[in-house]
Amino acid sequence: MPDTLSASQLLNRLRLRQVALLLALRQQGTLGAAATALGMTQPAATKMLQELEAALACRVVEREGRGLRLTPAGQTVLAHFEGLQGAMSALARDLEGLRAGDGGTLDIGSVLAPSPTLLTRAVVQLKREQPRLRVSIHTETSDLLLDQLASGQLDLVIGRLTEGHSRADHVVRALESEALRVVVGPQHPWADGRVLGLVNLMEQPWILQPRGSPMRELLEQVFRRAGLDRPRDLVETASILTTSFLLAEAPMVAVMPESLATYYASRGLLSRLAVDLTAQLDDYCSIVRRNRPLSTAGQRFLHLLHGMVPRAGLTG
Repeated sequence: MPDTLSASQLLNRLRLRQVALLLALRQQGTLGAAATALGMTQPAATKMLQELEAALACRVVEREGRGLRLTPAGQTVLAHFEGLQGAMSALARDLEGLRAGDGGTLDIGSVLAPSPTLLTRAVVQLKREQPRLRVSIHTETSDLLLDQLASGQLDLVIGRLTEGHSRADHVVRALESEALRVVVGPQHPWADGRVLGLVNLMEQPWILQPRGSPMRELLEQVFRRAGLDRPRDLVETASILTTSFLLAEAPMVAVMPESLATYYASRGLLSRLAVDLTAQLDDYCSIVRRNRPLSTAGQRFLHLLHGMVPRAGLTG
């Protein structure tokens, strides 16, 4: 058995059923449960696992008590197989659209900031060009969107790379930077344009994005630099709709990207406070998996999206 294997050798040796078995083992926890999930006997699963190790020329599992655990090589193999599973999920969606005879599908994940500007304009233009294309837009925090991109649920993401997601696995193109704005509901006593300091707001009930999101992490830094603890009276949500409802119903304080604050303030749905956060999020970017083909519709969407900003350079 050779010490190293080329990509062509791996393609010739590996079977998708072996890939499915290792993924099932990770999900089910035991070989017996993995075999049941795949509709095979445990002896057949054991044999297939041995064939996988022979194909890879390395051990991927080892005994641990009555069960099995992945070796370091197995962990590496599993990470690549999970990427392959994402690619297969994306392929299945593309084929489904073609079989249905429609214009195909495009699943976009996006953070909040570009929703009223770049995202909306690019989608509107794309739909003018391809009216039969089914476009799905999923709004979440970057960390969750990147997980969905890895699993193949999304074709592309507009957001920021977060911890646990390697730049080497993605093509990342910068779009725009985004300042943050403190906002309250239009009926809030402080919605009169008065100048406030951050310390004045800390006894108010707050609405913040969940921990782990870039916006929340940045705000935690702002609080620490100001010598303040995070608000004690706190609601956590990534939903701008829920945030808007809460601001309309209660004297609460929230933080959102400047573009969204401007949009909602222009419609009388909230008021922007003159509070200097001295904080700005890193550029949000378009993000696609490096080794996963993007559909023609996805490529056209990215072309439209980046064509709407003055600069759109490749950053990774």
